[in-house]
Amino acid sequence: MKISFSTLLFAAVFIVSSCKDEKAKPTVPAAEKEEPVVNRVAIKYQVVAKKDSIKKVTAQYDSVQMNILYAVNRVDKANFKSLDSIILPTDVKQDIWQYFPFPARLSGLKDINKIIFFSYPAQAFGAYENGKLIYTGQTNMGRAKDPTPTGIYYTNWKAEETKSTFNDEWELKWNFNIQNDSGIGFHEYALPGYPASHSCLRLTETNAKYLYNWADQWILKGEDSVLAKGTPVIVFGSYPFGKSKPWFQLPQNANALDVSEDALQQLVAPHKEEILTEQTKRAQQPKKE
Repeated sequence: MKISFSTLLFAAVFIVSSCKDEKAKPTVPAAEKEEPVVNRVAIKYQVVAKKDSIKKVTAQYDSVQMNILYAVNRVDKANFKSLDSIILPTDVKQDIWQYFPFPARLSGLKDINKIIFFSYPAQAFGAYENGKLIYTGQTNMGRAKDPTPTGIYYTNWKAEETKSTFNDEWELKWNFNIQNDSGIGFHEYALPGYPASHSCLRLTETNAKYLYNWADQWILKGEDSVLAKGTPVIVFGSYPFGKSKPWFQLPQNANALDVSEDALQQLVAPHKEEILTEQTKRAQQPKKE
């Protein structure tokens, strides 16, 4: 599911200059040029119920296309077959980011090295590097009884496998903690297709492993002195518990879940100074050999 921006979102900019041509115009470093953004494809959706044979409808799809169906329905492979009805894109051949609500670029966040957004209503996450969307996917967040608190967090400690603080019989793989006191984090666990966790942010194994390796841990001095925080994580929005799943609006409005660039930048604005300060602290720490 990893997004390759070299082929999917952006076209590389090459500048050719000649040292022999004294009249040649000064070139602009590639880093300073604005790269064009690939536009979203207009994708339509429809509802397919079990009585209409979901299995029959999807029999023609390969594994990559099925992964798109799992993602669109905010579910994992194991739970897909249990759904009574699904949202089916009429086009399942696009890159995965085309099916998620996050903009390809956040022009106002170019100076933020890494940040992750989790949308509660869309049950989706987007990871950005210097304002560019590099990874996105589905999540199942906190249930109505144990909602995931919204706000800003920072990734701190991580473990390839750990025990849940709610029940020590629950094995959490590729766990990255974001709220140490409450034990909230993102990790691999079953995705039934709706918010079902005890406050945590559930991911597929593939997505959990990616974020586990991509996001930064905090830097400690001793056991409890934080020298630098990890990657900022912003959880936002609310889920309409007791009502239809928000993605079932897509057949009527394919853009129903979209989150605008301006909306995400407004979420960051009150915390941007803090984020950049923590980013500077991290950069100033001596690198491990």
